[in-house]
Formats: sequence, structure tokens, C-alpha cells
Amino acid sequence: MKKFGGWFGKIGFVVIALLVLTLLSLNWITDYIWMGTVGYQDSYMTILTSKFMLGIVGFILFAVCTYVTFSWVRKSYLRHFNEGQLPTLVTSKKWSRSLVLLLALFIGLIGSTIVQGVGWEPWLKFLNYEPFGVSDPHFDRDVSFYMFVLPFIEFALSTVLGLAIFFLFVEIGLYSVFTMYRTSRTAQLHLGTTLAIIGVLLAAQHVLEPFYSLLTNQVNVAQQSVVHGLSYTDDVINNPASYVLAGAALLGTIWVIISLFRGNWKSMILPIILYIVVGIVAQGASMIVQNFVVSPNEFSKESPYLEENLSMTRTAYELEDMTEAQHPGADTLDREMVERNQDTINNVRINDSRPILDVYNQLQTFRTYYEFNDIDIDRYNIDGEYQQVFLGARELNTSDLPSQAQTWVNQNLRYTHGYGLAMSNVHEITPQGQPEYMVQNLPPQGELEITRPQVYFGEEQYDTVVVNSGVDEFDYPSGDENKSNRFEADTGIPLSGINRALFALDEGSFRLFVSDQVTGDSQMLQTRNIMDRVERIAPFLSYDEDPYIFVRDDGTMAWMIDAYVTESNYPYSEAYEGSKNYIRNSVKVTVDAYTGETTFYVVDPEEPLLGTYRNIFPDLFTEEVPEDVRSHFRYPIDLFKVQSNLYQTYHMTNLEVFYNREDYWEIPTEKYFNDDVTMEPYYVTMRLPEAEEEEFVLMTPFTPRNRQNMIAWMGVRNDGDNYGEMMVYEFPKQENVYGPQQIENRINQDSDISQQLNLWSQGGSEVIRGNLLVLPIEDTILYAEPIYIKSSNETSLPEVKQVIVAYQNQIVMEPTFDRALEVLLSRIDPDGEAPDGEGEQGETPDTGEMLESSQVLQEVSDLFDQYQEQTSEGNYQEAGRIMEEIQSLLEEAQQEQQPSQPELDGEEESEDSSSDTEG
Repeated sequence: MKKFGGWFGKIGFVVIALLVLTLLSLNWITDYIWMGTVGYQDSYMTILTSKFMLGIVGFILFAVCTYVTFSWVRKSYLRHFNEGQLPTLVTSKKWSRSLVLLLALFIGLIGSTIVQGVGWEPWLKFLNYEPFGVSDPHFDRDVSFYMFVLPFIEFALSTVLGLAIFFLFVEIGLYSVFTMYRTSRTAQLHLGTTLAIIGVLLAAQHVLEPFYSLLTNQVNVAQQSVVHGLSYTDDVINNPASYVLAGAALLGTIWVIISLFRGNWKSMILPIILYIVVGIVAQGASMIVQNFVVSPNEFSKESPYLEENLSMTRTAYELEDMTEAQHPGADTLDREMVERNQDTINNVRINDSRPILDVYNQLQTFRTYYEFNDIDIDRYNIDGEYQQVFLGARELNTSDLPSQAQTWVNQNLRYTHGYGLAMSNVHEITPQGQPEYMVQNLPPQGELEITRPQVYFGEEQYDTVVVNSGVDEFDYPSGDENKSNRFEADTGIPLSGINRALFALDEGSFRLFVSDQVTGDSQMLQTRNIMDRVERIAPFLSYDEDPYIFVRDDGTMAWMIDAYVTESNYPYSEAYEGSKNYIRNSVKVTVDAYTGETTFYVVDPEEPLLGTYRNIFPDLFTEEVPEDVRSHFRYPIDLFKVQSNLYQTYHMTNLEVFYNREDYWEIPTEKYFNDDVTMEPYYVTMRLPEAEEEEFVLMTPFTPRNRQNMIAWMGVRNDGDNYGEMMVYEFPKQENVYGPQQIENRINQDSDISQQLNLWSQGGSEVIRGNLLVLPIEDTILYAEPIYIKSSNETSLPEVKQVIVAYQNQIVMEPTFDRALEVLLSRIDPDGEAPDGEGEQGETPDTGEMLESSQVLQEVSDLFDQYQEQTSEGNYQEAGRIMEEIQSLLEEAQQEQQPSQPELDGEEESEDSSSDTEG
């Protein structure tokens, strides 16, 4: 029995040890398996191996230093005190060594965590970096030195210096017992050794400080320079002072050691005081020079450094490649110009992505558990026609299932995916003001064939699901029944063998382990949120906040995510966020909406930071981009905003103008609802000057500081070989070109338009002012803004009821863009002929029609006065009757302006408007 018990105990100990080890390493194991299913096991092992190696280095460094430090302290105690004066824990060799060893192991583990957690990326970059081929103008070192070499050296120095300072405080505390630092030679030698190490490390850090002066505009603890990078004060005072401080640290170290050996502990304090005094004097000298030498003659003193700041910042953000040209902003719009730019006109974005999300969610979800998380904008060639479109994926949100249906089986096995997408033309609207769908309904029907409509991976916060289980997966509702589906890919985690137990532990789900619905053929789909997915695979990249769905040529759907390589140490470059002062969109990531297959495509193979990552992770990136993926590349808005914000200042290449910020630009504002908001960059389809055809362009306008006229617009091309080409068109400074806010103000000041908008607002509806689009057409500028009307009813839909088109001093509001443009052309070019095929809607309204419109407006105005009078007197029934009469007059006037519409459309619109009024 004793023998059996002995063997049983040993086996039990081994099993318990293995179980503990498995639990501790569970995340590593499951991550390794998951990374294998997505095809990036090698990348995971590269990071894990580097962390493991640095962890060992950190453990050895911290553990050895701890063991040496506490062993030295014990030795000093034994020499200074009698054994009777010390506790057994110190005098016993066995107990003291065991205690010191445990302490060393504990601090070693802490050090291992710190070193591997912080140092793995600087370490890998240091070993694999690519040169930039650009040198700083002061030290003539390649930019790669500042980005890859300097951070790793600083990391290593800071780690060791922090450890030395920690042990210095420990030693001071332990040697303060009976003032041992005064009487014990061993204690003094120990303290001196630690101080010497600290002194050498401080000296090394001071030697590196001049390099850091190229990375900041901080000249001392209290002041900043106008220069981002090396400044006059840095060059004349701070950098020489750094070398003086390095020498003071080394000389002070020698002085301390000599004083220790002489037993003169008081003289040890003197070099420390002198070192602090030198530092204070250096800061004082820096403040004096900045205040009394630089500030009175700032431009003349800082000019050479400002020039480098200007040049290097433009290089860091690719602003030096900007094509700059003049735009006349002429008044040349006519019918012939419109005909020449018909594709531009046909792709003017009348719908707005902000209110249209509500429309999609009400009209195209069909069930409460479906949801459009976002509306994206893209372009497609459909039947040979270049079309700009809105589209959104119909995703699944199981939290919206009825409470009785929120069972484990439903949430993990049955409801596993969303279904299809909806797509609409940005320009077309129905007579009721709703988007004209190009793809709609379940299953998806329309102008694009969707061969795999299931959405297993998307933007929702998806939970883990199991596919190919004993439960058929819900696909989509069809009449009174539900269609089912089986997952046909093999990109999930196989739940066979030990995998099932491991991932049941990882998910904390006992049901996953015991359920008879989970079989050996089942797969687990984990990390289905696409942003979490890409960050789990490549955490060293930064990602755009707005992924977008697109359809490949074979009808499958995928998500596109823009990935950035960013850094903080580009010399002389101004930071755009925190300390980050370098950014490139060198990678595009696609995630298949069905399989979850994730691909990292190389967009800029010559970019050095991406080249460094490719050296580290050679199997992560894919160079060849399929054409049906490349055709949906969009220049990312987040990057464009960074560049346009910096270009507000860094377009000024004249140094004195740049210093004085004389020509500073701003992003204009526009109306949204009733608020003034800063304009976001937007995609337009347009034909650039000297281009042969329309293309997809991301653009933003600029206005001068504290002015509302438009001074320039900035754009970037998105199509084909021209992808990423940036351009800026400046308007004449001696002429006024209307800016967006000026157009908004003129809309508010137009008596007819503002009266009609106010009537809608007062009549129980809400007026939504959509995006004001600035549309460059050849050598002139056109403006367009949709007007949405939304009933106060919670379930009502925003509808495009009017479109405002502005040009020069003319502003027109009509039910459709085409009608508004035709009226505008009839005003500015009354002798021109209407284009063929326009019919009645393209004809110029005669005097009778204009007079009739004026009479209608007068009747509406009189009735509205009566409405306000009845409301103020509390006669709400009479006020309601008057409002119905106003609504009827407006509808009749609108129908008369659209004689080409079938009678049924007019009736439907009338019924729809009436329902809104009743709501």
C-alpha cells in the first residue's frame, strides 16, 4: 500500500503540474492553433520567440542583479555585526540563500514580463531595419537610425538604469541600519559600485540627448520652440550642455568611488550636488537664450532650422509630391460643359450617408436581428457604366433576438451569420425621396450577382460560433419559413481531439465540451469582428476606423481595411497625434465575409518601415493584388485628414510666410440639421483637368483663417495607376470664390427657400440639411446639397424632398437635382438649347409658371400666418385644418413641376406625405 501510495502520489503530482502548466500556457496554445487556421503561424511564432528570448534575458538580468545585491547585503551584515545580533534567517547559510534565491526568482519574473512586453518590437526592428535613404541635415544620419537604432538603445539603457536606481534605493534602505553606510567598508563599496553604474548609464543617456533634440520642439522644461526639431537654443546651448552633463556624470562617478575607498562618505555628496547644479545651470542658460536672444530675433535665428522643419515634415507626410495648380473659379458653366461632364453630373451624391443609414435599417433589414452597422461608399462598373454607390452589409445581431430565443444553441449554433447587402446609386432617388436600390431584398437581387451572401465576419461585436454542428444554421427568412445553410469552408478551428477541450476552457463554456450537437466535423469561428481579427494577427500595424464592404468579380463579398505603418522618431517632423510624426498607408487588408480569410496586401513595396516589417514577417504580406480587389482601393479618409490638416500650414513654402503663418488655411464648416459642423472629406466622381475620363476622387475644400471664402481644394486620385496622386488647386486670391459656409448662409438668406424650410420645420417635420458638395467641373465650381424631410414620428424615414444647386450668385431649390440644374442653366444661359431627351422637365419655365409659383408662395405665407394665429389662441383643430391646406398646396405645386411623372407616383407621394403629416 505504501508503494502504491507513493506511485499514486507521484502520478498525481505530475498530472497536477501538467494541468497548472496547461492553464498557464492555455492562451499561447489556443492562439497558436488559431493563427494556424488563419495561415499566420510563422508570424505568431516570430513574435512569441522574440518575447521568449527577451523574457529569458530580462529574467537573467533581474534575477542575477537581485541575487548579487542581496548576497552582498548579507555579506556586509555578517561582517558588520556579530552572529548573536542577527536573526537566524540572515546567519543561516541555507535559509538566507533560499530566501535570496526566491526573491531573485520573483523579481526575475517581473523583469522578464517588463522586458519581453515592451522590448520585442524595438528588438525585432533593430535587427531587421531597412534604411530610408534620407539623412538628417545636422548629424547626417539616416532616418532609420532615429526610428530603429535609437529607440532600442534607449530601451536597453532605460531598463538597466531603472534597475540600478531601484537597487540603489534598496541598498540605501538596508544600509541605513545603524548607519552602516558610514562605518562598513563593504556597504560603502556596494553603494559606490551601484552609483558608478548609474553614473555611466546617465552619461550614456546624455550623449544620446542631442539626437533627441531633432525629434521635439521642447527646448527646456518650461518653453517650446517654433521649430519642430533642432532649434537655435538646442544647437547653441542644450546639445553642448548634454555633453558637459555626460562628462560631469563620469567625473562624478570617479569622485564617488575614490571617496568611498578613502572612507570619506561626506565628499560623496559633492559630485552629486555639482551634477544637479550643472543641470540647473544648463536649463537656466537655455531659458535666458530663448527669452533674450531668440525671442527678439526669432525669425533670423530660427530660419535655418525652420527650413529643415518645413522640408522634413513635407517629406514625412508625402506633401512634397503634391501637384499644385491654379483654378480660375470662372463663371463658364453652360449646357455644353454639362454635356461634356455628364458622368460627373450623373454621379453627384444627392443621398447622404448619414440619414441613409436609417433608411437602410428600416427598409432593408426585414427582421429585428438584422442590422446595417454602417453605410459605405464605393464605385463599380455596371454594364459598362462607371457608377458611384452606397452599400452596406446586412449583419446579424443576436442581442436583438427575442428573449425566449436567446438560448445557447441559438446564439452559438443556429444564428451564425448575417445575409447579403443593399446597394443604391448615390444620385438616383424614387419619387418618394428614397434611395433607388441597385441590390436589395433577401436573397439579394439586383444589378450585381452575390454568389456567397452569408456574412460570418463583419463589424458587429460577434461572439464565437460553432458551424457544421448537429443544428442547421439559420440563413434567411422566406415567407412563413426560414431557410437553412451549412458552412462550406474549412477556415474554422476543428473541434476534434484535444481542440474541443482546449477551446472549451478558453471560451469558459462547459456546454461546448459536453454538447452532443458538437461533433468531430464541427468548426469554431473565433474573433469574427474584423477589426479584432486583424489586430490579433498583426498588432504592430494601425488600422483605419472605417472598414468597407465590396463585391469581387466572382460575386463573393469581402471587407477592405486600410492599415498604416506609423512611427514617432522622424527628425524635424511635426507630430499629428501624440508623438507620432510619420504615417503611410502601405498595406490594404481584406477579410472575406464568408470564410474570414485575411490577406495583407502590399501597396507601397518601397516604403522602408513596411520593408522592415516584411524582413521580420516574410510570410505575412502578399505582393500580388488581384484586379477585382485593386479596383476597390480607396484612399483612406483618416490619412487624408492627417495630410490635409498639416497641409493647412505646410503648403507655405516661403519661409517668412511659413513662420508668420500668414497664409494659414482651415477646413470649412457646413450645416447639418441646424448645427455648423466641420466638413469631412468626401468622395466624388469627377473629371480632373487634362484627364480623359471621370474618376473617383477624395477631396476637401479650404478657406483662409477666419474667412469663409474658398481659397483652394485638395484631392487625391483613387483609380488605376493614378492611385494616391495628390493635387491642390488654388483659387485667385484677388477674387471671391464662395466657400461652403457662405453658400449655407446664402441659402438661409434666400427668402423663398428659407420660408419653405421653415414651413416644413413648423409642420411637425424635421429638416435635415445633407452634405454640401463642392463640385469642381473643368474651370468652374458647382455646389449641391440635398434637403431631407423627416416626420417627428419615431418610425418615419428621412426622404430627399428638395435639392439645392448653387452657382456663382444663383441658388435654386427643386425636387430633383436634374430639375434644379436645368432651372439653373435656364437662368445663366437662357438662350441655350435644352439637351436632347430632357422633355418638359428640361424646358425653361415661362413667365406664367413663375407667376403661378409666386402666387402659391403668397397663399402659403398667408395661410401660415393664420396657422400661427390659431395656434397662439389655442384653436388646435382649426390650426390642423390650415396645416393640411398648406400641405395640399405644396403637393399640388410639386406635382405641377413634375408633369412627366406618372399619375400613380404623384398619388403615392401624396399619400406618403399625408401619412408623415398625420404622424
